Parts: sequence; structure tokens; C-alpha cells
Amino acid sequence: MSLADLLAGRGPHASRLPERLDDLRGPAVGTIVLPRHLAWPGLRECDVTDDATRRSMYGIVLTQGRRNDIARFVNPGLLRQDWPLMRESLDPKLRATCERRYGLGKRSVRGTGPVGPA
Repeated sequence: MSLADLLAGRGPHASRLPERLDDLRGPAVGTIVLPRHLAWPGLRECDVTDDATRRSMYGIVLTQGRRNDIARFVNPGLLRQDWPLMRESLDPKLRATCERRYGLGKRSVRGTGPVGPA
């Protein structure tokens, strides 16, 4: 872990991410209000039905969030849907951990079904 990670209070990706995709329970519709420790200027409220805003919010939450934040705000179906568009913008180690842990590799995102309930 780097000094920057220690000072920012961030742990290694593996320890911050919930164990399974099924542990993610974020809403599929509605507005999320991010807590102050995750809010970036201009992005505190997020309508999860707005694709671009949701992908930005998911990037923030996956990069900066704690385990409970990720479980609370990220919807598994929407993450699966958004993954091909957002994966390259993430830190390579975070991307690899998400792909391994949640089965989000390139092959697994094709032909995914509906998002499902919130």
C-alpha cells in the first residue's frame, strides 16, 4: 500500500470491495445522495437512470468508497451493463480485482440479461 493510500485512508482494493457481486445492493432507479467523503464537486446527487452520471458515480464509489459504500450504492446489474464502458478508466489493479471477484471480464458481460430489482 502506498503512502498516499495510507494518508487517504484507503485500503487495498481487495479489502474494500464486497466479496461477491450478490453483495451489491444499490438501486436500479432513483436518486442517490453520496456522503460527503465521496462527493466530488458537482456530483453529490446522482440519478441512476442517467447512464453517464451513473458511470461517473460508480467510478468514484469503486475508487474511493469503503466496503459499505460500494455495497450500498452500486447495483450489480447496472455495474455489469456499464463495465465495458467504464473499465478502462479505472486503476488497472482495481479493474483486475473487480473482474476477478465479480466475473466482469470481457466474456462475462456479453448477453447479460435485465438489470433486475433494486
